[in-house]
Amino acid sequence: MDTPYRLHYAPDNASLIVRLALEELGQPYATVLVNRATREQDSAAYRVLNPAGLIPVLETPDGAVFETGAILLWLADRHGALAPAPGDPARGDMLKWLFFVSNTLHPALRISFYPDRYIGSDAAAQARLRAHMQGEIARHLDTLESAAGDLPALFDGAAPTVIGLYLGPVLRWLALYPEAETGWFDLNRWPRLHALTAALETRASTAAAIAAEGLGPAPFTAPQPPDPPEGSAT
Repeated sequence: MDTPYRLHYAPDNASLIVRLALEELGQPYATVLVNRATREQDSAAYRVLNPAGLIPVLETPDGAVFETGAILLWLADRHGALAPAPGDPARGDMLKWLFFVSNTLHPALRISFYPDRYIGSDAAAQARLRAHMQGEIARHLDTLESAAGDLPALFDGAAPTVIGLYLGPVLRWLALYPEAETGWFDLNRWPRLHALTAALETRASTAAAIAAEGLGPAPFTAPQPPDPPEGSAT
């Protein structure tokens, strides 16, 4: 590779989180658009990189890395930034909250956004599942709001860690998707998380992501549907 990293991405997908991390680290990288409109992520060629057929994948000098949380942790450890290093007393707190976001909060969004994939085509059943998951997501955000009060350095958008870089896009998506089902979500309910995202919007990494993926001027605190220069978010 001409650059050390190649990010397989789609606009306003989980790859956005990895893009933010690469920009924060100042690492050169190339991008490869994955065409979601044609389900390119299901192709045999893509599944060589990620057998699950999910976005993102980061190609590195050590091979392809997938799973968003794994990519973030790999980058942080490789470059000694965005997370406490092994041996740092704050390492355990970082790990548990990073994986709370990646393993508990983020999957709850997926169920809420795509209930048909979990419960079938019955519209009433889908509505019940979505409503239940919205309640679960709100409880997860309550938990994170409390953690942000206890561990402000890990939830500081002005000096972001992997946790903040993950949370910014996740909170964006809750305000946008599904289009007819966002009335329940108000980021102001969680003031520490709101402050994190507001600070994140001042970062050069966010400006780069806005330009690359058409995210609008306030992508986390007042998100608009993306208008990417290439590809599709859905």
